[in-house]
Amino acid sequence: MADVESFTLDHTAVIAPYVRLIGTETGPRGDVISNFDVRFVQPNEGEIPTAGIHTIEHMLASLLRDRMDGVIDISPFGCRTGFHLIAWGEPAVPDVVAAIASSLRFIAEEAVESDVPGVDAYSCGNYRDHSLHTAREWSAHVLRQGISTDAFARIGV
Repeated sequence: MADVESFTLDHTAVIAPYVRLIGTETGPRGDVISNFDVRFVQPNEGEIPTAGIHTIEHMLASLLRDRMDGVIDISPFGCRTGFHLIAWGEPAVPDVVAAIASSLRFIAEEAVESDVPGVDAYSCGNYRDHSLHTAREWSAHVLRQGISTDAFARIGV
C-alpha cells in the first residue's frame, strides 16, 4: 500500500484548531495544487457531529470560493475533526486561516437557513442530515479558540 501523509502525522502532537500545509503536487503541465489540513477539533478528543460538519462543509464550499482564489475542494475528514482543503497554486497558510476564519464568522454570527446551499434531494445525497444550529455552535467554538498557523504550536492566534 502507498504511504498516506495523514497516516504518518502524529495526531497526539498536534494542537487544534490549525491550518497546516500538507504538501504541494505539480502536474505534468506545471500546474501546482496545495493540500491543507484544516483541523477544527483536537484529534481523539472529540468530533463534530455529522449533521453539523455536513452543514459546515456545504457552507465552506461556497464561502471559501468567495474569500480566496483557486479553491478546488473542501472535504471533511472521516474522523470529523476537520477538512482537507485542495487549492490551485500555493496559497500562504495565513491567507487560508483568514479565509477560514471569515467563513466561520459568517456561519456563527450571520447565517440563516436559506444561506445553506444544497439542502434538498436534488442537490445533496443526504439532504436530511444537516444542522445549521450545530454548525453555528462549532464555528463559534473554533473561533473562540483561534486558528493557529502552526499544527504544533499556538501561533498567530
